[in-house]
Amino acid sequence: MARLTDRAFEILRAEVDKCAAADSLAGDVFRRMVIKRLEKLRSQNGTFASIEEIRDTFKNEFPNFSEQALKAAVKANRPPGLFGKIIFAGGLLGSAAGIIWLINLPSPMIRWPVAKTMPILLLPSFMSMDHNYRQAIALVEQSDQLVNKATAVADFDLGEIKAKQAQKHLDALPVWFLGYYPQTYCKFFGCRWRFTVDEFQAARKNVGRMEAQIFQQKNAFTQLNQVEQTLKTAKQEYQQAKTAADRQKATVNWQSAIDQLNQIPAQTLAGETAKKTLKAAERDFQAMGGVATGSVQADNLIEAAKEFALSAAVAAKNPPHPAAQWEQIAQLWQEAINRLKLISVDNPGYLDAQTKLAKYQKDLGITQIRLQAEKDSAKALQAAKSLFANLQNNVNYQNPGYSLSQLQQIINQLESVKPGTTVYPESQKWLQSARKKQQEWQKN
Repeated sequence: MARLTDRAFEILRAEVDKCAAADSLAGDVFRRMVIKRLEKLRSQNGTFASIEEIRDTFKNEFPNFSEQALKAAVKANRPPGLFGKIIFAGGLLGSAAGIIWLINLPSPMIRWPVAKTMPILLLPSFMSMDHNYRQAIALVEQSDQLVNKATAVADFDLGEIKAKQAQKHLDALPVWFLGYYPQTYCKFFGCRWRFTVDEFQAARKNVGRMEAQIFQQKNAFTQLNQVEQTLKTAKQEYQQAKTAADRQKATVNWQSAIDQLNQIPAQTLAGETAKKTLKAAERDFQAMGGVATGSVQADNLIEAAKEFALSAAVAAKNPPHPAAQWEQIAQLWQEAINRLKLISVDNPGYLDAQTKLAKYQKDLGITQIRLQAEKDSAKALQAAKSLFANLQNNVNYQNPGYSLSQLQQIINQLESVKPGTTVYPESQKWLQSARKKQQEWQKN
């Protein structure tokens, strides 16, 4: 675009001619110099020359230049009306494409006047609106089909992508232009749409509704995956449990997972899947119920047996003990064994019970041996004491052989007393005394 318009140039030249005629000496020379400068401005492209730039072309040669003529030239050095401004802006952009781009900007101040006078210039906008409208409607329908007829979580992922694409196309529609129907464009291209506020808002609501549905559906699937993992872990923990506490913990987790399956929203696809999982989980849990009951019974019997065994082990510490205490210890071991024997072969706790049963029976056997040793030793000591008292009352000095025979019986009884019994220390004292007496009588 020329920096000086033809109209402005003519106004300035007329005033230059007038000023040059008033100067008889150098007027013609100055006139040619100024006209040459103005011609240069008129041949240049770019922004319109300012008032100061124009004034510089003549201020030294014609200081009496009319200020009114200067202002008239500056006013004329502008594009006429809206389209002049558009053309000027297009000149700045350097091409006709720039002009088209400018008038198709989403600015009502530019587009409304253009739409009324030269709607063909808005063809790119109409094409863009047509494309975005068609794409938005198609993507909304595709997303709606994917969301409301989904068969897997992948459908919701694709539906979410479609909904976002639809939203993008809706955002590209000029909201301020809603309700405007480009008749010229539609006459040639046969568009089938109307940009109405209601339709636009309905499409936005559909997208928003689907985004909410997708969010709920995906959350439900996340919840379902977590519950299924908890359920699987609980089953494995129950099967691998070795103690009553571990089985009880696994049972609680199993029941908790079943409760969580009931909490998944029924109106979601995950909720439909959860119903099937719930039936299988409840069936397995009920089947496990009989096993669990047997396990609990076995666990209780084993725990009771362990308590009796612990009491027996504590009571057996720091021997020797009297026969009565060994009898009590043996009874405790027997009580532990009796409870373990109540666990049947088909009970889950049978193997554990048998392992403990073998140990407790061994401990009972040891206890019974200690008990019998205590009884026999006490009986032997008592017999030795009785024989010794009888020997003292009936010593036969005329027949020492008989007395030595009696003394040997006493020694035999004392030697039968077992080490580790309560009477053993006392028996050793008696044995020492008897052997000493035996030596004395043998010398005589």
